[in-house]
Amino acid sequence: MSDLTIRPGGLADVGAVLEFWLHAAEGTDRHDSAGKVRALVERDPEALLLAELDGALAGTLIAGWDGWRAHLYRLAVHPAHRRKGVATALLAAAEARFAAFGAFRADAMVLHDNTLAHHAWTAAGYAPQPQWSRWVKPL
Repeated sequence: MSDLTIRPGGLADVGAVLEFWLHAAEGTDRHDSAGKVRALVERDPEALLLAELDGALAGTLIAGWDGWRAHLYRLAVHPAHRRKGVATALLAAAEARFAAFGAFRADAMVLHDNTLAHHAWTAAGYAPQPQWSRWVKPL
C-alpha cells in the first residue's frame, strides 16, 4: 500500500488509540486507560506504532523493548483494512526497531481464542512455544 504510513504514536493520539481499540482490537482483560497509554508513550516514545491510511488510523502495535527482550502487544487492524498488508507493515517496523537494539527474538501476546490473529501471526513467521506458558498474578 503506497499510501500507508507507520509512525510513533504521541500524547495527542491517546484518545484516538483508545477509541480505535474498542472497535478493532480483540477484547481482553486489560484495563485500558488514557493514563496507561500516556505512561507508555512518555516512557518509550517510539513503542506505540500507528499505521495510517490517508491520515486515518488503520492499525496499532505496541513494540516494547525493556532493554533485554522485545515484546509485541495490541496488534490491531481496522476491520475495513484487514488483509491489505497493514499488520505486515506494523510488524516490519517493530522488527526493524528491535533489530536496531540488537534483539534476536520478539515475542507476541496472542489470545488463545483469537483464531483470526493466529493466522496473521503464523503468516508473519511467529509460532507458539509449547514448552512453557505465561504465569500471571493480578495486582
